[in-house]
Amino acid sequence: MADIKSLKAKKFLSMLSDRQKRFESGKAVLPEISDQATVIAKALHPKRQYLRIAEIIDRAEDCKSYVLVPDEEKGTKALAWFGAGKYLTVFENIEGMPITRAYSISSSPKDSLEGKYVLTIKLVEGGLMSQFIFDTWAVGKSVEVSAPSGNFEYQELRDAKKVICLAGGSGITPFVSMANAIADGDEDFEMTLIYGSRNADSILFKDELEELAARCDKIKVVHVLSDEDAKAGEGFEKGFITSELIKKYAPENEKYSIFLCGPQQMYAFVDKELEKLGLEKKYIRHEMFGEFHNPGSQADYPEGVPEKVKIRVTIQDNTYEIEGSSNDSVMQILEKNGISAPARCRSGECGFCHSHLISGKVYVPKALEYRRLADYKFGCIHPCCSFPLTDLEINVPASK
Repeated sequence: MADIKSLKAKKFLSMLSDRQKRFESGKAVLPEISDQATVIAKALHPKRQYLRIAEIIDRAEDCKSYVLVPDEEKGTKALAWFGAGKYLTVFENIEGMPITRAYSISSSPKDSLEGKYVLTIKLVEGGLMSQFIFDTWAVGKSVEVSAPSGNFEYQELRDAKKVICLAGGSGITPFVSMANAIADGDEDFEMTLIYGSRNADSILFKDELEELAARCDKIKVVHVLSDEDAKAGEGFEKGFITSELIKKYAPENEKYSIFLCGPQQMYAFVDKELEKLGLEKKYIRHEMFGEFHNPGSQADYPEGVPEKVKIRVTIQDNTYEIEGSSNDSVMQILEKNGISAPARCRSGECGFCHSHLISGKVYVPKALEYRRLADYKFGCIHPCCSFPLTDLEINVPASK
């Protein structure tokens, strides 16, 4: 039996392309599948959703909520339902670059059945997509997104009945959705939300969270203010989210889960604090924190990495020779060269960009290492969170 490494991947990729051409040239018309299971599957997992911006809500100087409704003229008549904690991937083309970014849905699942999603987006300094959105998204604009995706949602068989939710900055968005779902009766768990902000003025959804906590006894909200001159008061803690603070609000002698969502810096700090709690690994859940930046700041990043690298990339029948910065992920290099590759979470979790590394070496931050053992054995990577250490040759699946 031939070793799998001896098989020619390019040959199989060309076969896929040839097969697709044969399908398209055929005259037969396939019957419309109308069984109930298929209808439900298509409704829950559409390849694309075409939406229109109905309203824009200013949350802060650098944060806005975009209310999205179906764009029926482009073929979307109803929104896919989702479980609280899911995200949508936004597709845009910026100056010839095909760009995707994932944003958590901040609205209630019930709202999707009424024809509305809400994405709450914070302007990131130097952020390509967030700046583009702030500059160009206006009421009436059409927006293309994926179906709801992600694993950051309450699962009764895995998670404890009591959940400590840790949020930082715009990482509050999936928890607003969860809190609404609890209040609506769509989720059944007790939430203690510990939300870190710089000061009282920078708290997002403050009034909405207070209203939800007031009408539902399963929701408790604790604000943590980090600025030294921030005034403490009833319902406010000072400093950062530490293990001691978590213990203060965690149930005594009961199992509880930790859900964590926030910026990259918050993860680095809070993860060390969580180790002190001695919880089983299954009770600690992380939401993806989006694109990783500045890999050279990591302690395990190797020395002597060249500033510029070359990548030979094959996508089905097409091969490209491109260059880029070793400070960018492989996915970013592809996009900056106008090459479209499949992408959803951009955090290494979903596996949508799963590709074959033929030659060269990459660096993957430990926090984003979601590959299986088989991926290591057969040289597979996730371009969204792989940073080139040398020149590379890769096979990438076609964008879907």
